[in-house]
Amino acid sequence: MIKRPNIILIGFMGTGKSTVGKLVSEKLRYIFIDIDELIEKTVGMKISEIFKRFGEARFRDIETEMIKLLIKKRGQVISTGGGVVLREENMLNLKKSGILFCLKANENTIFERIKNCKNRPLIQVENPQERIKKLMDERRPFYEQADFVIDTNGLSPEEVAITIIKKYERIVNGKD
Repeated sequence: MIKRPNIILIGFMGTGKSTVGKLVSEKLRYIFIDIDELIEKTVGMKISEIFKRFGEARFRDIETEMIKLLIKKRGQVISTGGGVVLREENMLNLKKSGILFCLKANENTIFERIKNCKNRPLIQVENPQERIKKLMDERRPFYEQADFVIDTNGLSPEEVAITIIKKYERIVNGKD
């Protein structure tokens, strides 16, 4: 096992990756990186604007390049975008650099969490609930490739963070 492997959070939008990732990084004193925020800072525009001007494929190319850079370091908590799993190359690179935790929630919970977000281009459609269900169904097999899947329904971000840290420390300390 890699010394101080990264903690990588994958999962659908609205499952709490960024919120939980910040808590985990604070508790472990690891660097926190939100790939979407890093892309926005690097490119100089919001993700919704990247989608609008250049399309999803270009966004995914940028995301893949960011992952290649990020995996060179250890001791990080990395929060990924919900669609990062769509490229096998991303999953292989992320798995090489750390332990993948997939955060999941049911469609209703996700809709309630993100229904007022205007910066989520994939759900800016006539029927966002239908779109959420369709995307979740398409991505489920990819999310299930994570080392651990944690259902966040009914849990506070703090509870999810503690669950991740316990599982991570067991692996790092050779107890799993």
